[in-house]
Amino acid sequence: MTTLTVPTPTQQITQPVSRNLFRDTSFVMRRELKPVLRDPFSLIFGMIQPLVFLALFGPLLAGSLGGSLDGGVWQWFVPAILVMTTLFGTSATGSNLLTEFVTGAHERMLVTPLSRSSLLIGRALKEMVPLFGQAVIVIAVMTPFGFDLHPVGALVGLALLAVFGVGLGSFSYALAIAVRKQEWMFWVVQQTFLFPLMILSGMLLPLETGPEWMRVASKFNPLSYLVDAERTLFSGTVTSTTVLWGWLAAFITVALGLTVGIRSMLRSAD
Repeated sequence: MTTLTVPTPTQQITQPVSRNLFRDTSFVMRRELKPVLRDPFSLIFGMIQPLVFLALFGPLLAGSLGGSLDGGVWQWFVPAILVMTTLFGTSATGSNLLTEFVTGAHERMLVTPLSRSSLLIGRALKEMVPLFGQAVIVIAVMTPFGFDLHPVGALVGLALLAVFGVGLGSFSYALAIAVRKQEWMFWVVQQTFLFPLMILSGMLLPLETGPEWMRVASKFNPLSYLVDAERTLFSGTVTSTTVLWGWLAAFITVALGLTVGIRSMLRSAD
């Protein structure tokens, strides 16, 4: 008589997947950079675009306001161009997400063990990689024309732009989720907010000679504090009240942006 032995199933214990924000952010940023590296023309054009703006708009400022600007026109205008580049790049972060909604790539990313914050931070930091390249090119080109480089202040200024860019990119991500069924609305909303923020920040023209209502409105514009901080940092002053207000505006932007972006992402997954 034979005895039938029935093997007892072994219980598999599923280990929770540990999430590392730095590692996940690095993965998302590399993933987002791959299409850019495959299309070097757009990357090169993005590098040259700030120089074109400096070449066309800078002489107008030098001719009309050069004597009234602290530190000279280039010391005043170059940091503003870098802020403008960050503004355009990170505010358009959500446009790539609209394509991923169509292909289903966004849903596949949501089921991965990546932290939700990394999906926002990685996308925004991807825009900062070309910005660093643009900053090097702009500074190298403008130095012979009278721009005075202060390396420590410039590095702190770029770090400040990265923090602000993450917050703005998160808002852009949330906007793309909100209008994913009407893609054209993304650009309508983005452009509607973008240009008033630029003008009321004193980025292109000083607001000191503008009407009173514009000077008052600029006090409620976080971008104006960022622009002032960048000009102060690129002039070589790292510790000042102006720089502190810039960091405060950047941290408030990133805190609100990540909160809104993560909530929008979680709702989109339902």
